[in-house]
Amino acid sequence: MSDLPHAEKHPSNSDLMRNFIIGFSDGLTVPFALTAGISALGSRRLVILAGVAELASGAISMGLGAYLAAAADAKQYAVEETREKLEIIEQPLAEEKEIYDIFSEYGIHRLEACLVVERLKENPEMWLKFMMDFELKLTPPRVRGSWIEGLIMGISYLFGGVLPMIPYFAFKTTNHALFTSIGITVVILLAFGYGKSKVMGNTGRDSLASAIHTLIVGVIAAGASYGIVRGINSVHIGGGTR
Repeated sequence: MSDLPHAEKHPSNSDLMRNFIIGFSDGLTVPFALTAGISALGSRRLVILAGVAELASGAISMGLGAYLAAAADAKQYAVEETREKLEIIEQPLAEEKEIYDIFSEYGIHRLEACLVVERLKENPEMWLKFMMDFELKLTPPRVRGSWIEGLIMGISYLFGGVLPMIPYFAFKTTNHALFTSIGITVVILLAFGYGKSKVMGNTGRDSLASAIHTLIVGVIAAGASYGIVRGINSVHIGGGTR
């Protein structure tokens, strides 16, 4: 029975999912905190203008950041792969010893690992792959390219940031828009915190804790932004127009 095939459930496309989670989470939290803070000034037009400007700049910044990070990872992999390939050619004995050292970390004796080492030495490509995977612990870059990660990050940020701003377009009064935005954002933060945890394979209890944690972070960010803007505005009014 133990030899029967079985399906293992592991998250796929973890890097793309990570980019979506980071982008959507930041997009939902940062523009919401900004618009909530600026709403203290009582100008709906100002909230909309500032929110749209932040959405555009934030999405571009997050997208470019993800693209550059992925491109840097791909470049690092290529450089390390070239260096490792030269070491295998120029210093085969030293590289062979490194293989034995890697196996020893897993409790595998030198005599037990000898056959595997000899087979790797017969196939330089697999030898190189083994060193990249186990010595350097580097993941090969995806064929789809770095621009996919940047696009996902930017779009998810934009999508997350638009949601809290919808009430400011729908309502004419800032207070109504603010409280509606708070209600929408609270629901989305809870759902997003719970959903991202479940997607990663966590239990219902851990997912609930993730939802509460996500909500707390959003509330703190929005509350801090609102308080800072309101405080600065009060000081400005009290001190005149100088």
